[in-house]
Amino acid sequence: MTDTTDPGTAPHPTDPGTAGTDSPGSPPESAPDQRHRRRTAWRAATRTLARSSAEHRIGERLADLAAHASSVYDPDDWTDMYGDGVVEELERRVAGHLGTEAAAFFPTGTMAQQVALRCWAARTGNPVVALHPRAHPELHEGGAFAAVSALRTVHPTSEPRLPTADEVRECPEPFGALMLELPLREPGFVLPTWDELTQTVAAARERDAVVHFDGARLWECAPHFGRPLAEIAGLADSVYVSFYKSLDGMSGAALAGPRTLVDEARTWRHRYGGQLFQQYPAALSALLGLERELPRLPEYVAHAKVVAKALGAGLREAKVPWFRVNPEVPHTHQFQVWLPYDAEVLTEAAVRQSEETGTTLFHRWFPCPEGPPGVSVTEVTVSSEGLAWTAEDVRSAVAEFTGRIA
Repeated sequence: MTDTTDPGTAPHPTDPGTAGTDSPGSPPESAPDQRHRRRTAWRAATRTLARSSAEHRIGERLADLAAHASSVYDPDDWTDMYGDGVVEELERRVAGHLGTEAAAFFPTGTMAQQVALRCWAARTGNPVVALHPRAHPELHEGGAFAAVSALRTVHPTSEPRLPTADEVRECPEPFGALMLELPLREPGFVLPTWDELTQTVAAARERDAVVHFDGARLWECAPHFGRPLAEIAGLADSVYVSFYKSLDGMSGAALAGPRTLVDEARTWRHRYGGQLFQQYPAALSALLGLERELPRLPEYVAHAKVVAKALGAGLREAKVPWFRVNPEVPHTHQFQVWLPYDAEVLTEAAVRQSEETGTTLFHRWFPCPEGPPGVSVTEVTVSSEGLAWTAEDVRSAVAEFTGRIA
């Protein structure tokens, strides 16, 4: 999936077209027209499981920031310059949440992780990174590890889960760093158990490798592991977190870890072009996310289990030929639904449901890279607006949706 909190707002890299159907004899809609139609329908919906930032107007986002920024930072302070002021405060709070010595703000997670792994490669003397073949750097970063940072990757497993301790031990090639994406998005936002995670980390240590967590969505992992964020992050030598996914910030990321690593990362951030003049809108929106969204994530995770179970019940009641809720019990507040229909057909049904009923159950669908031909997948996210949905609400919405599949 593309790197966005809303799978309905950006094209899947394996999907050559965009969703939508046209009336016989009418000219096909252009991609921008289809995108505008989807966003308009989903923004106008009065009931939705989650509303992404892509469904808001610029003025709305700016107004919200202006109205609430004073609750997290002194608005009479000077604007930041090259990472001081409000950016430093954000870094301090992130380090506090994750229990690390320091943290550095980055404009993108792609840059943050490249810098982290480049620094570790210089320290270990080994530029090889062990990671999952469907991890973000392997699918969505244009080969940047090799092209930009002279890193090379190996894959301890190709199973739709993170590698086990035995797979890490048995990886035939030495590696300097093990990168674990928590949760692993592509196979369904999946996580290991706490014991499995600690054993995998220990196996990497046995091979004298450092451990880096791709924690773009680490914030919502605590309920699954039953551990506080600082204890989870403490397993790794460095951690990257995102602000615009689960926390609904405008943009940005942070790299957290030992102070010596973070100080070195700041130098490389400048060299990579990430030392921006002013970043206060992104920093303020990230602080708001830490204040408003982070405490509610356990609620979202718990209710996602209710929604997933009700979706399964509704799809059985609708007598669809086959379906999969993946994982059956979500590990976070996000999960997948698979159906045996064309992705454009399912996206059209989702848009029509929003337009005709004011209810958005699903967003955009894509051909499922994990499944057999003819199967499509969508991502379901449960956030604040989804907490109002009962199991019966979900089953009713499923009936409305499946009735529009043509």
